[in-house]
Amino acid sequence: MTVAKPASRPNVPHFSSGPCAKRPGWNAQNLKDAALGRSHRAKVGKTKLKLAIDLTREVLEVPADYRIGIVPASDTGAVEMALWSLLGARPVTTLAWESFGEGWVSDIVKELKLKDVTKLNAAYGEIPDLSKVDPASDVVFTWNGTTSGVRVPNADWIKADRAGLTICDATSAAFAQPLDFAKLDVVTFSWQKALGGEAAHGMLILSPRAVERLETYKPAWPLPKIFRMTKGGKLNEGIFVGETINTPSMLCVEDYLDALNWAKSIGGLKALIARADANTKVLADWKSKTPWIDFLAKDPAIRSNTSVCLKFTDPAITSLSEDAQAEFSKKLVALVEKEGAGYDFAYYRDAPAGLRIWCGATVEAGDVELLTQWIDWAFAETKAQLATAA
Repeated sequence: MTVAKPASRPNVPHFSSGPCAKRPGWNAQNLKDAALGRSHRAKVGKTKLKLAIDLTREVLEVPADYRIGIVPASDTGAVEMALWSLLGARPVTTLAWESFGEGWVSDIVKELKLKDVTKLNAAYGEIPDLSKVDPASDVVFTWNGTTSGVRVPNADWIKADRAGLTICDATSAAFAQPLDFAKLDVVTFSWQKALGGEAAHGMLILSPRAVERLETYKPAWPLPKIFRMTKGGKLNEGIFVGETINTPSMLCVEDYLDALNWAKSIGGLKALIARADANTKVLADWKSKTPWIDFLAKDPAIRSNTSVCLKFTDPAITSLSEDAQAEFSKKLVALVEKEGAGYDFAYYRDAPAGLRIWCGATVEAGDVELLTQWIDWAFAETKAQLATAA
């Protein structure tokens, strides 16, 4: 089958699942007021860092009694701070259905060496049985599995009267999916995901219950300085008003502020979620008329609207070995990238071969539509090469 090469390319061909596309209309001039060369502890630095926290609360609709902190090392740093500081007081239940969730399980079992751990796992494209979560245990999970395109459908499975804490890695869900903060005690994300900020900074959100744990429980292991959130048995409040543990990039701070102000200008969280949903609908409509592609997550209720993962269903591809399917996917993506029509939308290295297209709020639906046309063309070209080689 021959498919004509499309005549138009996406205006912004960036579809990476992290770092993600900059917000529409972004320009480096937007960062001209960055406090470059100034101390983050000076008044100007503290003011900007506190504003980043306040705007995060406003746009993400975080409850007033939850603490929000800017922490080192992106989402990974934020999650590790929570794991090392909070776990060990109770049994732990872990949920994993993709590589990042599996990484947290590994750290809990192999690094913290906790023994009373219940692991609930599922294959790529599926989700564990959430009804099996013990509310007496601490629970560690990703809200949205970035590498599998599977998210929890809601927080109904979390008990309001739970005894344990819920620790949620929400890095590819924040600003694109509704987070039920009443059911979440720790929420983490990074700037470079849903709002397309610059990398290296993580956000850590703590409920009053999480703060109580920090102030009443001391882990059996030593904590590195960048993980410490208490002083003298009390929460280090400075972290949660912009007095960061280490030196942040004020250029990145300015970029995050720009993204948050853009989010406010278009209508806040509701508008951000609607944009992500609209982008994902473009892929759903494309899938409905394209016989050789399907979502990795079969159940629409657990299907991500940000890191949308797709698999090939053409027998000519699925009959190949795993390595050959991976090579097919890489060649298809490389063909589109060579044309400047779409970048970084290959599957994650640990996931089944296919495609992963970021559909978060900073992406335009029209660009997603144009990308699908280029994928149609590249699929036909790559499949023809496969047939010739055979």
